Amino acid sequence: MTSETLVGRIGTVITAIRGGERAGEIRLLVGGLPHYYLAYSLVPLPIGAEALVIHNRGARQVDVEPWPTVPPDGIARGVDEGL
Repeated sequence: MTSETLVGRIGTVITAIRGGERAGEIRLLVGGLPHYYLAYSLVPLPIGAEALVIHNRGARQVDVEPWPTVPPDGIARGVDEGL
């Protein structure tokens, strides 16, 4: 995958990202197929959280940031609320 292919994609955290230089794992769908990457974030992200890829480090490693989710009530909640 090239950097352009991954940056801007939204993935799902499958192994909790502990924050800083402590990686977790994220699943991204590329071309309809799941791909798995070590993921780094400034803030911790729990399993099941959605994350936006902001940088491709190469060697199947990416930097991500939390992606806000919209629950059934339709009110978007951000990182400040722990989602």
